[in-house]
Amino acid sequence: MNDAQQRVASFVVANDLGAPPAYRLLDLVSETGELAKEAATTTGYGTEPAAIDLSADELGDVYFSLLALAEAADLDAEEALEDALAKYDRRLGDRGTAGSGG
Repeated sequence: MNDAQQRVASFVVANDLGAPPAYRLLDLVSETGELAKEAATTTGYGTEPAAIDLSADELGDVYFSLLALAEAADLDAEEALEDALAKYDRRLGDRGTAGSGG
């Protein structure tokens, strides 16, 4: 487990903020939606993509929620990231794209 995940786990325990994975997932989706709303409003709902302006505060909420979900689901976020990077590397080597389709 990386330091960030451990810090979130300790914070959750210290502040009695425990929640089951399903609730953590809903929180992650909600926080990601708030970040997406910033993207939508700062770009004129996509008419000016270069104008995007995301706040560190909202991104931090998404990161916290993701790490809290990993902890609640008993997953190591660092290991999950390493697995994802290896998967994307294989896809790039095999077919020239990191995406899952194609």
